[in-house]
Amino acid sequence: MRLRDRLIAGVLRGPIGALVAEQLAAQVEQLKLDALYRPRWHGDRSRLHLSDTAVVNNALFNLSGGTITVGEYAFFGHDVAVLTGTHDIEKFGRERQLTFPRSGRDVVIGDGVWLASHVLVLGPVTIGEHAVVAAGSLVRGDVEPYTVVAGRPAEPIDTITPPGR
Repeated sequence: MRLRDRLIAGVLRGPIGALVAEQLAAQVEQLKLDALYRPRWHGDRSRLHLSDTAVVNNALFNLSGGTITVGEYAFFGHDVAVLTGTHDIEKFGRERQLTFPRSGRDVVIGDGVWLASHVLVLGPVTIGEHAVVAAGSLVRGDVEPYTVVAGRPAEPIDTITPPGR
């Protein structure tokens, strides 16, 4: 090893090396945190319409069978999945994998909707404004505005009084 290389290696083993290691560790931790707040999508990203004020954490959006619209101030818990895709159960093998509707399975999530953690939404469906979907629920049908739903499949369990009433 050349003298220059030994000097550089010596410097990196000292305080500078410790600072470099500390910064790298901080960057790794930030990447882990970012993954908790970064949505994922499958399909054409242009079919996903997220309000700038929506908080979707690490949601998964499947856009293969339609569009997904998320309204203002809607927010999601962790590991929410919103799916527009489906497959033809009458097909087999590779054909089943490749046969799915390309449109008509749109999902609309209204303003102020709260989808708690581990909610699964299967399009086509509309979740009305300010509705609440309890953790772990399966949404297969429309949810009226100001309604609380829970279960698999999700059923109404309560209503919310709109402001000013």
